[in-house]
Amino acid sequence: MKFTAIALVGAATLVVAQPHNHAHYHGKRGSPVQGRDASVTTTVAGPVVTVYELNGKTISWEDVQAGLASGKYVLVGDTLSSVAPTVKAKATHTPSPTPTPTPTPTPSSTHSETPTTSSTVKAAQLIEKPSSSTSKADSTSAASSKSSSASSSSSSSSSSGDVSAEFPSGTIPCSTFPSAYGAVYLDWLNLGGWSGIQNVPGYSTSASSIVTLVTGTSGCTKNSFCSYACPAGYQKSQWPTAQGSTGQSVGGLYCNSNGMLELSRTSVKQLCVSGSGNVKVTNKLSKNVAICRTDYPGTESETIPLNTQPGKTYEVTCPVASDYYVWEGKSTSAQYYINPSGASVSDACVWGSAGTNLGNWAPVNMGVGTTSAGTFISLFQNAPTNPDGVLDFNIAITGGVSGKCEYKGGKFYNNGVVSPTGCTVGVTGTATFEFS
Repeated sequence: MKFTAIALVGAATLVVAQPHNHAHYHGKRGSPVQGRDASVTTTVAGPVVTVYELNGKTISWEDVQAGLASGKYVLVGDTLSSVAPTVKAKATHTPSPTPTPTPTPTPSSTHSETPTTSSTVKAAQLIEKPSSSTSKADSTSAASSKSSSASSSSSSSSSSGDVSAEFPSGTIPCSTFPSAYGAVYLDWLNLGGWSGIQNVPGYSTSASSIVTLVTGTSGCTKNSFCSYACPAGYQKSQWPTAQGSTGQSVGGLYCNSNGMLELSRTSVKQLCVSGSGNVKVTNKLSKNVAICRTDYPGTESETIPLNTQPGKTYEVTCPVASDYYVWEGKSTSAQYYINPSGASVSDACVWGSAGTNLGNWAPVNMGVGTTSAGTFISLFQNAPTNPDGVLDFNIAITGGVSGKCEYKGGKFYNNGVVSPTGCTVGVTGTATFEFS
């Protein structure tokens, strides 16, 4: 967990904030589940506790909202609280360790540690359901299959199913990927089309938390949560009420002890649900750009693809907090990793390696989300993972937005002023991330 003090000053002055990152710890020890050495994965969710300051003095969330609305303040960062945040004087808490995850995930041992007690609050991340939405981008752009050509792989593994169809819980074998219900098959992860697998031996639907959580490396098997991707403009709707006992997020359909797929969030019958509809991305380059969303809740790997093609525009799924995943009582947004042009999703939407600028090492992140205060979108460096990484193209946020946010020549600009920590704008109509 990280803590961030966000300074608020005059609109013409630079404002400082820090992006959130998902931290993963990989160690080695015997796994009682696997009966052999396995990689232990402890997931620490990424949002931060946010303190708002004006000239060194903390101010209330109500004042922040009023100042943003009037243009008196400028806020830079990737998160905003959807409710009045817990405000403290200078945060001095020590962040959790954030070792880099290994490129190839291996089964993790049980998580039976005693949950630690903390007074921290995970900052909610932007939420509000708009009254209308724009049309969804062609679902064939949402994913690509593994291919030597990045551009030719843009549509071959997209879903041809019906996102509006109700999923028949408990009737489909776990060996059958639910493409007919809108889920997008991802073939490069070797998980049977799934975006992530979390084995949960001992789990029951009546559990209040999940103690044993093992990252799977094969298909959807009994007693597992099986996560999936959705078409552009849509996102996964399924996650259980019970989450990891030490803060891990868990998501996907549940493969029960009979080997059948069950809805884990029974209040929603469709597998894929739409976002706010007011955030787009357009690719003005001559090559594709792979954008990879964190599979959250779930393994938190960067495996949810949007493969943007030259000359095309797509919807960026922007979560609406009232309909989206809540972590420890706090609302969450979406984080995307922007990879260098020309990289295929099979190379980009995976755990990457240092020096590649791919996957979790992609140079730039974008954050999107909608709160009761409105929709906010951000661009920021993928730090501390890759603080020196540079993309080979520029990004500008255009359209109905409250300010000017750009990434140009490897630097971020907030209203024309260089901003090492990135920039955030409010969305007043429809906003577009332009790659050029």
